[in-house]
Amino acid sequence: MYLSLPAIKNNPHVTRELRLRIKEVSRVLGDAAMDADLPKNAFDKLKAMEQSLEKGKQIQDDCAAVVKKLRAMLHSTEEQLRVHKKQTMFLTQLTAKTLPKGLHCLPLRLSTEYYTLNSSQQNFLNQEKLEDPRLYHYALFSDNILAAAVVVNSTVSHTKHPSNHVFHIVTDRLNYAAMRMWFLGNPPGKATIQVQNIEEFTWLNSSYSPVLKQLGSPSMIDYYFRAHRANSDSNLKFRNPKYLSILNHLRFYLPEIFPKLNKVLFLDDDLVVQKDLSGLWSLDLKGNVNGAVETCGENFHRFDRYLNFSNPLISKNFDPHACGWAYGMNIFDLEEWRRQNITEIYHRWQKLNHDRQLWKLGTLPPGLITFWKRTYPLDRSWHALGLGYNPNVNQREIERAAVIHYNGNLKPWLEIGIPKYKNYWAKYIDYDLMYLRDCNINP
Repeated sequence: MYLSLPAIKNNPHVTRELRLRIKEVSRVLGDAAMDADLPKNAFDKLKAMEQSLEKGKQIQDDCAAVVKKLRAMLHSTEEQLRVHKKQTMFLTQLTAKTLPKGLHCLPLRLSTEYYTLNSSQQNFLNQEKLEDPRLYHYALFSDNILAAAVVVNSTVSHTKHPSNHVFHIVTDRLNYAAMRMWFLGNPPGKATIQVQNIEEFTWLNSSYSPVLKQLGSPSMIDYYFRAHRANSDSNLKFRNPKYLSILNHLRFYLPEIFPKLNKVLFLDDDLVVQKDLSGLWSLDLKGNVNGAVETCGENFHRFDRYLNFSNPLISKNFDPHACGWAYGMNIFDLEEWRRQNITEIYHRWQKLNHDRQLWKLGTLPPGLITFWKRTYPLDRSWHALGLGYNPNVNQREIERAAVIHYNGNLKPWLEIGIPKYKNYWAKYIDYDLMYLRDCNINP
């Protein structure tokens, strides 16, 4: 900064002296991390720098010019920082939305293989267990084959009796054949697998589901895809097209998907199971519908983070300081769901939010509303969050958690994933499998 001031620049002797002192101090400091690392002559060099700065101060008598220069430099630096933050946010969002080449290749290879099978080879075993309410049933809605495989593999590897566990996977039309082929070729031990195509749910249409009608509306598509809107960094995360996927909203239709089941454990596809989850089915939810871990710690948010409390519909019905809870690992009592007509409550609030004035995006805000005063708080050790955005999650919390969740943009299958968390996920994938080698998918 001194070297850029007019009085200094116009004095070659002082300029040369200051440059020399800067080089000397830089050389002396080097890679020192503490005082003990400094060489013996460090103090002398710093003293010489102090004297040179004092000499420069004496020839710089226009304080107003110095202040003006400093303010200009500060403003310029802040503006550069703002621009870099905006660019970083945009690129992170873009990377999170982009499917890696290997994960694009994998479903193509699997689909091709699936259609070479005859009809008898395309069926899973133990399909009589799919509607047995005495067993442990999991709901997993995903279009990501590897992510789904990790959830299933990690869950089964920690169960005491795998044959009593049933995984219901729902995917989209594009990934249906590939998802079936993966689990036909890599069955999870004695556990039962079902893979369904969401398009087979003929009851799920825009006449029945308000959210399906809204997701297909021109205004909603315009909201997510018009390029000029990306200029607003405050809205960047609201523009993620994943929120247009009805797979993301299937969690509100569990009783319709599983009409003969009493309890279902809902699992997101960006998590890893580290302990036996069977105990969740025996929990008494005290008449509540949803069992979830609350997120009231200092790193998480309450209702006012997700809902628009400037709208009277929200402010009259909810507490802005109420404790939120986590989606991703939720035990749902479907009997209570049906008795309390939860799906109708969800539909009513979705209709009221047709113009996105109550909340902006996602499934957590309508979940907080739908299950308001109907959520039983689980012990926090069941579900550890933050591995998809926070590099400082407490290590002890990770190790004792039954489920660890990569919520956030930094998913473990992406290059931008947090390196120290990746192995928790990668160890449940056999990278020597032919399909993964052919698609160049590596740890």
